[in-house]
Amino acid sequence: MAHIIEHNGVINEINNDRIHVLIIQQTACSECHASGVCTSADKETKIIEVESSDPDFKIGENVILYGKQSIGLQAVLLAFVIPFILVLVSLIIQQSFVTNEAIAGVVSLLVLVPYYLILSFFNKRLKAKFKFEIRKDTNT
Repeated sequence: MAHIIEHNGVINEINNDRIHVLIIQQTACSECHASGVCTSADKETKIIEVESSDPDFKIGENVILYGKQSIGLQAVLLAFVIPFILVLVSLIIQQSFVTNEAIAGVVSLLVLVPYYLILSFFNKRLKAKFKFEIRKDTNT
């Protein structure tokens, strides 16, 4: 059985068959009793777009977004792991050719530009692959 990722959210906007859900991502610190006085308490809001033709959803309604854990791991791989490896390999290769470390660092970071451009060309395919499903939150 596949592991499921779930996020609680609130419907922010509905456009035809697209529902925009506002989710609040919190670090573990935000659950701490001292989070009100601690500066490391971290909250970040995101809007996730979900396709659904169900007319029962209303703006302001609490919902749960869910998806397979494997899509989260693939997203992390594409967004963080592969770019890190590209920068690292580029830096190692340039070490033997470029004497100025600053130039080598800048060129290594510039390697990411074509990588993210290539990803942007596959935006529609990636959106189709990294889809969340939506259901009503029955706990409210």
